[in-house]
Amino acid sequence: MLLDARNICSFADYFVICSGESDRQLLAAYEEVETKLKQAGVRPMHTEGSAGSGWMLLDYGSVIVHIFSPRERRYYQLEELWEAANLVVRIQ
Repeated sequence: MLLDARNICSFADYFVICSGESDRQLLAAYEEVETKLKQAGVRPMHTEGSAGSGWMLLDYGSVIVHIFSPRERRYYQLEELWEAANLVVRIQ
């Protein structure tokens, strides 16, 4: 899911929210985002979390990527927290 938060958030323009079914999938998604953006010359300003915790974050300033296990995604409910943001795309 990609949310456009420019009109409601002062610290980021976009949120990417995605899930993986296993620690391996979480780590693979994280590594793919990081690798592709690094190849484009973009490095994260901050990272947090771990696959084992069920939540990983890559902060690129204007774009923040959240990668969740299904359980953690339900717990944090970012879609509801940022429901006023414009949905750009949802892939299920």
